[in-house]
Amino acid sequence: MTEKIPVGISSCLLGNLVRYDGGHKHSRYCSEVLARYFELRPICPELEAGLGVPRPPIQLQEDGDGLRLVEVSAGTDHTPAMDSVINRTMASLGDLRGFILKSKSPSCGLERIPVHNLHGQIVHQDGRGMFADALVRHYPQMPVEQECRLEEDQLRADFIEQVFVYHKWRQALTRKS
Repeated sequence: MTEKIPVGISSCLLGNLVRYDGGHKHSRYCSEVLARYFELRPICPELEAGLGVPRPPIQLQEDGDGLRLVEVSAGTDHTPAMDSVINRTMASLGDLRGFILKSKSPSCGLERIPVHNLHGQIVHQDGRGMFADALVRHYPQMPVEQECRLEEDQLRADFIEQVFVYHKWRQALTRKS
């Protein structure tokens, strides 16, 4: 294979120092193994939203109008900035054939993200990060997985297979048009 398949990835998983605490969550499996087959394209929605590094922690907060992305300590609402990133970037991700997201993130977490009320108390733990939610809604057929699930052999194999199948399907669609 001469051309690598483009796959998006949360930037912190490649060792980039973009997390709220100035750190990373480097996944050697992604950067050393998957990078042999996939062209990994990093994105950090929080950094793209102008939140900076380091930055105060943020959380999902439920109010009467839906979910908000709110700074834990100051209560600053970063939802408009994240919405802007989502609106600006979704169309540019159409050539990707998969996406690997950082688990437990209020922007990138795919599942089980705590959702808080206006007083900071957890009201349920089945939220999805704002960027992750927009990604799966905008590209419902694209394989999307969290890095922690790639540690399990079968889930990892399933994801890789889905990326290759999705890639072949998209190639076939392009040839038809």
